[in-house]
Amino acid sequence: MSESETLDSRYSWTRLGITLAIAVLGNVGMWSIIVIMPAVQAEFAVARADAALPYTLTMVGFALGNLVIGRAVDRFGVTAALIGSALTMAAGFGLAAVSGSIVALSLMQFVIGFGTAVGFGPLIADISHWFYRRRGIAVAIAASGNYLSGAIWPLLLSGVLSEHGWRTAYLVLAIVPVVLIIPLSLLLRTRVPEEATAHANRMSLSNARSVQFSPTALQWMLGLAGIGCCVAMSMPQVHIVSYCADLGYGPTVGAEMLSLMLMGGVVSRLISGLVADRLGGVITLLIGSTLQCIALFLYLPFDGLAPLYIVSLIFGLSQGGIVPSYALVVREYMPAKEAGARVGFVIMATIVGMALGGWMSGWIYDLTGSYRAAFLNGIAWNFLNIGLMMMILIKSRSRRGDAVPA
Repeated sequence: MSESETLDSRYSWTRLGITLAIAVLGNVGMWSIIVIMPAVQAEFAVARADAALPYTLTMVGFALGNLVIGRAVDRFGVTAALIGSALTMAAGFGLAAVSGSIVALSLMQFVIGFGTAVGFGPLIADISHWFYRRRGIAVAIAASGNYLSGAIWPLLLSGVLSEHGWRTAYLVLAIVPVVLIIPLSLLLRTRVPEEATAHANRMSLSNARSVQFSPTALQWMLGLAGIGCCVAMSMPQVHIVSYCADLGYGPTVGAEMLSLMLMGGVVSRLISGLVADRLGGVITLLIGSTLQCIALFLYLPFDGLAPLYIVSLIFGLSQGGIVPSYALVVREYMPAKEAGARVGFVIMATIVGMALGGWMSGWIYDLTGSYRAAFLNGIAWNFLNIGLMMMILIKSRSRRGDAVPA
């Protein structure tokens, strides 16, 4: 294939569709633990912070998996990474279903999270190689698989959970990666031609000279910013089901709000992708982070059923495009041959933020007896993210059209 036939081609869009399907299936491990958290807390008779420990270890595994599997994609290709991860997820779900303690469940959730990671950063890095002019929307679509997974699976699992319990739900999930993800992964065996990678490297080096930070310094700044935004993001996403249960609305209502929030996130990601193709990743990320902070403030005065549905939708519409924008910034300013590792590092940092925020919110709840202080904590971390992105924007000398030439 020539470069013109490779990037933004019909095959590129077909590959994106397959990538999205895998992402919807593969990201289930990130959301399943949220749905079963109230049942796990009741069965093992533990405090809220302890009940959040399996989620925290899920996200730690997810974070590490983004880094390790991202490097594996750079070296071995995405198909091999997907097959290995699918088998890892299947083993994790199967063993989690027979766990006898919160500690054992948490350890298996780490394994599940590690395997699940292939459905996010590594897939995003892979699909970014196949687009140039439409890279923003392509990355946004691939990243939307994570939120579509979160919108679909909680509703599917809540029915199994209410009828048969969380252990049966996990046994069902042990089958999904093997029978669905592995066959789909075989459709992604084609590797991007070397000439297309070389062209992307030339463009990223050109862009790198227009920003007043070294690639390493920029990567660490993006990592810290990612932690800040995702500590804030985790408060509603991780605890909305438990929050609704505390308010007397029940976990099913919380699962519906989570699905609504994540569907709003899908819309936000798609819009942000279109915006990023015009404005670049840095400005798009800053817009999303600012809107997320405003949405978090809205949770403070409202706890009625209808207002919570509305605020959850607003929150989803506000923040969905943030995390994919980190990948775009990496691809705009760093070498294409390092995409898997660099994107994996920054995505790892965002997941560390989710893990830290998920645990921290439960800990604050146990200390105060309510989630109000946890929301305020999230807002404070969100301001850290905004400050760092403003610094990057101010120090950048790149023109509006540098990242994606017309």
